[in-house]
Amino acid sequence: MPQVKANGLDFEYESFGRESDPAILLIMGFSAQMTMWPTALCQGLADLGFRVIRFDNRDIGKSTHLLHKGAPNPMEAMAKIMSGQPAIAAPYTLDDMAADAVGVLDALEINSAHIVGASMGGMIAQLVAAKHGDRANSLVSIMSTTGRRDLPPAKPEAMAVLVTPPASTSREDRIAQGKNIWRTIGSPGYPASEEELDRVVQFEVDRVPYEPTGAARQLFAIVVAQPRNDVLKNVSCPALVIHGADDPLIPVDGGKDTAASIPGAQLVIVPGMAHDFTAALVPVYLKHIGGFVSSVEKAKAA
Repeated sequence: MPQVKANGLDFEYESFGRESDPAILLIMGFSAQMTMWPTALCQGLADLGFRVIRFDNRDIGKSTHLLHKGAPNPMEAMAKIMSGQPAIAAPYTLDDMAADAVGVLDALEINSAHIVGASMGGMIAQLVAAKHGDRANSLVSIMSTTGRRDLPPAKPEAMAVLVTPPASTSREDRIAQGKNIWRTIGSPGYPASEEELDRVVQFEVDRVPYEPTGAARQLFAIVVAQPRNDVLKNVSCPALVIHGADDPLIPVDGGKDTAASIPGAQLVIVPGMAHDFTAALVPVYLKHIGGFVSSVEKAKAA
């Protein structure tokens, strides 16, 4: 796949659809490669008349890994924040990652796009829409949150599985860990089959070598980020918030708070959906994302 340079870093990306069509930029979440956006979803959005771009965030997949910034301790930072102590300086921030997303658009010579983000990617998308408003035709925040400190936390088992390393760096143990993650945070109403789980996790494991410090740096950026409620008041583009009613990692209150913080935002809560992108969920995402961005484009043309 091709790469572009932004903010001094290299970003792996993939594009679906015609370059002349309105753009949708997909921003994936914590420690997840761009390929976690299902190809069927990307192609389905392209078939609706959009140019769809997915990319690897910094420190994941085939984009630049900032190994020189070391391996910070996100849990230590969280403990300090909760106790009222000054936060430890972060290797980089979610604002830096929002600038990466804008930089990818610049490199591809795209003036503005529909900004769609999932989980951590939703946090980044929120910042793009709030702080780089001229680049966002619309915002879709999926399974994400404002980061308000008093919102319900993740279920202990969901957070634990996300931060627990594999038993070893062997391919078999990495696959076992990946499958355990998706079983724990997966959607009870839209489960992945065993065949799908095997295929997706094996592909992710085989795509790039194991490098855990990048995930630590991403998690650190999430932990030290300030709540976005006030900055989200600056979002002026149409906004849609999608959240699973059964999300154990970012409970549905995070989605409700996001929608309440963005002027005029629509909120869709999906029963049976948790924190994943299974084949069974593709029609749900395609319906809501595709319908929303198509309506925004129609309104622009009117």
